[in-house]
Amino acid sequence: MKLNDGYTMMHEHMHIDLSGVKKDQDCCLDCFDEICAELKQLYAYGVRNIWEVTNVGMGRDVDTILKLEKASSIHFMISTGCYKDPFIPEAMNRMTADELADFMIKEIMEGIDGSTVKADAIGEIGTSKNEWTANERNLFEAALIAHKETHKPIYTHTTLATLAKDQALYLVDHGADPNKVVIGHVDLSGDLDMIRSVIACGVTVGFDTIGKNNYLPDEKRIEFLLALEKDGLLNQVVLSEDLTRKSHLKYKGGIGYCYLFESFIPKLLEAGLSKASLDQMLIHNPQRIFGE
Repeated sequence: MKLNDGYTMMHEHMHIDLSGVKKDQDCCLDCFDEICAELKQLYAYGVRNIWEVTNVGMGRDVDTILKLEKASSIHFMISTGCYKDPFIPEAMNRMTADELADFMIKEIMEGIDGSTVKADAIGEIGTSKNEWTANERNLFEAALIAHKETHKPIYTHTTLATLAKDQALYLVDHGADPNKVVIGHVDLSGDLDMIRSVIACGVTVGFDTIGKNNYLPDEKRIEFLLALEKDGLLNQVVLSEDLTRKSHLKYKGGIGYCYLFESFIPKLLEAGLSKASLDQMLIHNPQRIFGE
């Protein structure tokens, strides 16, 4: 598919509900008006596409996404698949990998929930912290089958960056197109050598928790990105924030979706990153990943 000209944020949620498992209503992101206002600001910063990585079991709401798309003029790439344990619906856990793949393929080729709205991508599919459960293995196998059939990109979730290289090796070794695989949340590792080792698998990595300084200071992310620029590896890096809570939004005192452009990018450029490298991560890499 062809993305709109402009910047692309590669890992965001517009409507997500993890409150049932987490027992915390803050994890139900159902703030249409507040999100819409922030998206209009994102548009002013040049954002034209967002990979919406919410899928089955996470509170995916296609109607809300379409309304936000119309109101903001930002295009959303909608996802299929499931997340990780314990968020995979029980009905999905009872499916074989082939059955789960058929479900994803149908959402991509025919439409979601009987509609004509088709999924553009597979994600975010994940593994637990330092553990790859049987359900998650089944999910990855299914995603691989669906990816080979449809050539749609895959975005993974790593829990605090654990098993990032394992995910990359599994997907590539089993025939995934590395140009269409993004391994998520690697910035949370705080380990530049590990990040380099994942990139060496041929995949793209997500510096996609920008602004979550409670996990890793942004100064460290900037340091890593400058090092990767020096290595000539930013053609395998994409950027985003991964906001999932009401408290992440501006109206609740959080950083908001525009933090990447309001705070992080100015600091990154001031630290010496080139505009060409920024465009590589925000324009050219997303175009390559979603290209036919």
